[in-house]
Amino acid sequence: MFDLSRQPFFRPLWRRIAVVAVCLGWAAVEFASGAPFWGTLFAGIGLFSAWQLFIVFDPGDGREGNGKDRE
Repeated sequence: MFDLSRQPFFRPLWRRIAVVAVCLGWAAVEFASGAPFWGTLFAGIGLFSAWQLFIVFDPGDGREGNGKDRE
């Protein structure tokens, strides 16, 4: 349902880093303000994003017309 590893939007490394950093940073803000439910929720989203965008992600996956298949 949430397969981030095939989205062409996330090909640039800086976007993947930004998404994970924002999610985990917001989790820290929520924990610091005394909201453990929201902190846990955003930490889970951040960890899932990190797994999808760094471990599973293949930057060449889904590219069309990259010239590798030309003679």
